[in-house]
Amino acid sequence: MGFEPLKGVRVLDLTSVVVGPVCTWRLGQYGAEVIKVESPEGDLMRGLGGLSPTGQHSGTYLHFNRGKRNLCLDLKQPGAREAVARLVESADVVVANMRPQALARLGLDAATVRAKHPEKVHCLITGYGTDGPYAGLPTYDSVVQGVSGIAGLMQARDGAPAYVPLLICDHVAGEIAAGAILAALVERRTSGTGCSIEVPMFETMAAFVLQEHLAQHSFDPPVGPPGDLRLLSPHNKPVKTADGWISFTVNTDPQVRAFLVATDRAHLLDDPRFTSVAARARHVGEWFEVRGAALTGRTTAQWLALLQAADLAAQPCHTLDTLPHDPHLVAVGLIDHEQHPTEGRTAAIRSSIRVDDAHLPRRATAQPRGADTRALLAELGYGAEAIEALLASSAAQEPRSG
Repeated sequence: MGFEPLKGVRVLDLTSVVVGPVCTWRLGQYGAEVIKVESPEGDLMRGLGGLSPTGQHSGTYLHFNRGKRNLCLDLKQPGAREAVARLVESADVVVANMRPQALARLGLDAATVRAKHPEKVHCLITGYGTDGPYAGLPTYDSVVQGVSGIAGLMQARDGAPAYVPLLICDHVAGEIAAGAILAALVERRTSGTGCSIEVPMFETMAAFVLQEHLAQHSFDPPVGPPGDLRLLSPHNKPVKTADGWISFTVNTDPQVRAFLVATDRAHLLDDPRFTSVAARARHVGEWFEVRGAALTGRTTAQWLALLQAADLAAQPCHTLDTLPHDPHLVAVGLIDHEQHPTEGRTAAIRSSIRVDDAHLPRRATAQPRGADTRALLAELGYGAEAIEALLASSAAQEPRSG
């Protein structure tokens, strides 16, 4: 049967783009039934995240929306709002990442939902929460990267701010929201009562940055400048080899000694600046300059063989082209392929989590917009005539033809 601790839990997914879909995807990984309500315009991520053969499913959309049933509703129409009310009634968990004002207008905010259904777990993922001066402002991952200081870390290291070219804030906040929902479901088993969860992206990511980089300012008075100077060193980057790049890290004293020997710098073994963790912390700039010096005398493969023989953490620095072909990922079967109903042959990334020597089961592929509209309406108690009326009014919609 596999590891499905959330089997029997129904999640109403009122999310779009990345942060919310990541959260509900994770819950689906654990066996929850996830019902994604999608607007007639479609989730914005269907058209972002790269091109697709049909223009209906970007690769990003496919990966973030596996294992979800899809119901297309126009929530501007009363008939659609009645259908959502029935879905709320049937769900254990409601997840949303709309702006709080929009959610309240639809009566899908935590206060309204839990006034009627105190046993529900309601999770709102927001840009800035609901109680500060930024509350209700629009945002995207890149904006959060800027305001949370992530882009500023690049400025401290490289002289100019830059975004991480990955929707890292969306991923992190989505996973944290999923964890909070899991904790709430555990609590509900004991108390019988749900709760209202709020996960603000800005505060979440600011806390991540400050946990590492408040550093010397963690003390009052400060004992030095803010920032982990190791991580902010301009030399803290992949290292050039004769034919590419490698990534490695050495932290302990034995690792440092092994590294200096392996890289033909044994003359530095007795250098008082580098002989201990404390010494290297005091001379972090000089140490990282040594550690980050180019290793162009040998190829990537040769350096990796030397460093790994010394039991040091070292791997090739992959590109987007080479990563899928990493021999470890190929051996463990991270990427497989499947047939999608509209997109043809597509890549399927399996779960990275293994439980009792088995990976979590691969969930069904992401569905076309409205693929389950008719079936879900029937499950919610609508008769054939009522379903046809909702479809005729466009309050509910099925997949577009062609």
